[in-house]
Amino acid sequence: MTTRPVLLLTGAPGVGKSTIIQRVIAQLPERPGGFFTREVRRNGVRVGFEIVTLDGETALLATTDAHATFPNQRRLGRFIVNAEAVAQVAVPAMERAAERGALVIVDEIGPMEIFSERFCDAVRNLLDDDHCAVFGTIVARPHRFADDVKKHPRVRLVAVTRENRDELPAQLRPLFRFGAARRDEDYASS
Repeated sequence: MTTRPVLLLTGAPGVGKSTIIQRVIAQLPERPGGFFTREVRRNGVRVGFEIVTLDGETALLATTDAHATFPNQRRLGRFIVNAEAVAQVAVPAMERAAERGALVIVDEIGPMEIFSERFCDAVRNLLDDDHCAVFGTIVARPHRFADDVKKHPRVRLVAVTRENRDELPAQLRPLFRFGAARRDEDYASS
């Protein structure tokens, strides 16, 4: 049996990785699951990030509000990170998608999400499940956990640049055109 693909986009912050993910999933015939992150802006200034599941849940991942308090909060640069939101919102969305055999979106495997040990365990489980297809993003700069993920034998990394970002959605979409339900022989020919 051929394993399902694990395709992770990597590249500089702001290069368009999340936009590519959203463009690909918008044109898939089957509904994927999982989550993506999006910026929270106030008056044109980035003040945080939200987790948005493909099931419609939203939770605050990080904020620059110095008065914010979260259980198990961590600090990353100027952001206060809500690691519990990752464990309680992102991880269940990933697990639900995997359980129903859907393509699992993981946007992103980055420093904020990695604060959650439950998230790291969920990513390991996805990578070790040959029946699970994953499409996501991963931090480019060195990080112990992210580096281990990048070395996993199922992972195929795609570097996103300003030069290739507009063509990548069309190039990547066929890999997931039937979601995680594609027959094994379809993957062998991709």
